[in-house]
Amino acid sequence: MKRVVMNHVTKTYWMKEGVKLETLDQVNLELGDKEFVAIIGPSGCGKSTIFRLIAKIEERFEGKIFINGTSIQDSNETIGYMQQKDLLMPWRSIMANVVLPLELKGYKKKRSHSVAQEHMEKFGLKGFENAWPHQLSGGMRQRAALLRTFLMDSSIMLLDEPFGALDAMTRLEMQQWLLTIWEENQKSVLFVTHDIDEAIFLSDRIYVMSQRPGKMIHEQRIDFERPRNPDLMLTEKYLAYKKVLIEKFNQSTK
Repeated sequence: MKRVVMNHVTKTYWMKEGVKLETLDQVNLELGDKEFVAIIGPSGCGKSTIFRLIAKIEERFEGKIFINGTSIQDSNETIGYMQQKDLLMPWRSIMANVVLPLELKGYKKKRSHSVAQEHMEKFGLKGFENAWPHQLSGGMRQRAALLRTFLMDSSIMLLDEPFGALDAMTRLEMQQWLLTIWEENQKSVLFVTHDIDEAIFLSDRIYVMSQRPGKMIHEQRIDFERPRNPDLMLTEKYLAYKKVLIEKFNQSTK
């Protein structure tokens, strides 16, 4: 089953005084059931615009988008979308932040807290329910933001550079943790990153985008068994993938 399909999607913004900003050009993309797919490309190429279209934040475009087999215009699917910043509300505790999707669904406080509490330990947040966002490290804040996205209970998760602001060691730890969560729950994930190593380590497939207006210039299948171990980054096969993707990425910036 295809969770997301984009066929020849073009997106243009009209700026002041009639200036046209061509953002996406004939983009084709697929996300299968229980698949982890990364998108890499230069800054400003339209990666986040793809997410905004899938999440229906942006509605005007040319081409076709299907969500779980239904045209996006007719789809009522709720999409889990985590943007680059954690966007935790500083005046709400961690528990109060993560239960927001449940509140929006009409859950009473007791029930929403009970549902969230079932996942606190798995997301590394047990004991921090009553903490304030400023009291947590960057990695912990990202865990909270991911739990909030997870609690939207969608088959599709859009993760837009969730680890981009973390240091290298914390980032690797979070990547391994994310794979554990993903393998347990088997959601379909679209993941935007600028980090080629991160894309290879996490993904089943990787799309490489060109400069704006963004188009898909390469699709790379990543054939490593799961669960994955960081040691695979030292293998010749891994380095061969990285060589191809660096070449394609460099082409995308020209």
